[in-house]
Amino acid sequence: MIYLNEKKIAVIGIDHGYGNIKTANTITPTGITEYDSEPIFTGNILEYGGKYYRIGEGHKEFIVNKAMDEDFYLLTLMGIARELNQREIYEADVYLAAGLPLTWVRKQRESFKEYLLRNKEVDYHYNGKDYHVHIVGCSVYPQGFAAVVNSFGSLKGTNLLADIGNGTMNVLYIINRKPMEDRSWTEKLGVNQCMIQAKNAIMDNFGLKIDESIVEQVLRTGTADIAGKYLDCITAVAKKYTADIFATLRKYEYDPALVRLMIVGGGGCLVRNFGEYDETRVTIIDDLCATAKGYETLASSSLRRRDKS
Repeated sequence: MIYLNEKKIAVIGIDHGYGNIKTANTITPTGITEYDSEPIFTGNILEYGGKYYRIGEGHKEFIVNKAMDEDFYLLTLMGIARELNQREIYEADVYLAAGLPLTWVRKQRESFKEYLLRNKEVDYHYNGKDYHVHIVGCSVYPQGFAAVVNSFGSLKGTNLLADIGNGTMNVLYIINRKPMEDRSWTEKLGVNQCMIQAKNAIMDNFGLKIDESIVEQVLRTGTADIAGKYLDCITAVAKKYTADIFATLRKYEYDPALVRLMIVGGGGCLVRNFGEYDETRVTIIDDLCATAKGYETLASSSLRRRDKS
């Protein structure tokens, strides 16, 4: 969160991923369970519109338009609360900074803004605290690109940015610090595809249903406390998935001898753990909050320019 003191506006960046929703300082799985009455167990409970929602168990399924249901709006309220709570602020004017996959921005930007701005005044309860939020505006930026905006000045030559999230992989060429809009693509090759393949492989080979949390641990760290045959099975799937990532990048004319590759998003850990690549030519940005931080940088800079004009 960037706080614009002169206007008393909290600029809050929110990265609406399918696996996790990220703010500048927080990461929360996107699963939502609705209750008509207060849940028995506490923790990550949002109370809004007469309903209760437990947030953070599981992940959201892939949808081609993030404004299709209520989930991302509820996750936005949660993200705002978690950021405000960092500074013990419970009432604020908030300017939202969000994003969409690269090739979706042109068609969906305005509808997504309307979705996030549907209520200018919002009262809700989250984790034992009451929040009163006045949403004063919203900007929507391309995903992935925002993750490198804070280090943009250091980019030289030809760079390929691969933002590998849970649902999609966004690809963008940046040449001499200039993002090439006509050389950007979105592929449905997110980490969840690897997750599904790994679970299916365990079922096909051993007739067992493996808990998603175990597969997630293997993908994130490269190992888990399981028998070697199961670890080897998941590892084989992960290696094939990372090989598919590089094959897809080559489809878009990626040549490691000519192009430097930057990887952001949750897929970066898979590439590091299971991929075959030249470490001197590939940079993996580990900060999963980098995109949300970039949204805040872009929005606050725009607001300051607007105030001066």
